Amino acid sequence: MNTLKTGRTNATVELDRSEMAILNNALNEVCNGLSLHEFATRMGAERDEVLRLLEQISDLIKRMESIDAA
Repeated sequence: MNTLKTGRTNATVELDRSEMAILNNALNEVCNGLSLHEFATRMGAERDEVLRLLEQISDLIKRMESIDAA
């Protein structure tokens, strides 16, 4: 991971495909593989928010893979 910019409420980072896969797999496991009591308290976000982030990351990985295929 390469930190490009750090602000008070946002950060801009650069992740390679393997780092994206780690993040994707971790979020997938938390959302779909585990039954977390008090999900929002433990994760700091509601399940639907985490699922949206997971979907966005999955889409990014697919786009990265389609560039390789081209």
